[in-house]
Amino acid sequence: MRYLMMICNDENMISALDPAEAQEMLGRYMKFQEEAADRIEGGARLRPTSDATTVQVRNGETLTIDGPFAETKEQIGGFFLADCKDLDEAIELAAKIPGAAVGSIEVRPVWEL
Repeated sequence: MRYLMMICNDENMISALDPAEAQEMLGRYMKFQEEAADRIEGGARLRPTSDATTVQVRNGETLTIDGPFAETKEQIGGFFLADCKDLDEAIELAAKIPGAAVGSIEVRPVWEL
């Protein structure tokens, strides 16, 4: 079964890391991706919410809002798509994502069509 693992954290905290801390965090992500390569199908780091555009359609009209739709303490900063045998394995894998140590990882099964 495939699971989307959304990496949620305070993007202000992440952007405030000094260059050495940011490089160390990047190294932990690269190590995670190497170790989980057999289960990771894809993933990416996302640009900050200040670059986001939210799209809604109401009464046939397309509306756009600069930035995220909801104000939250944590933002989705990236994601992985992983193939795991079950939720327990997905949780075990999500716990190894470096962002879990400073934020949270939302694990959600993909609804296969």
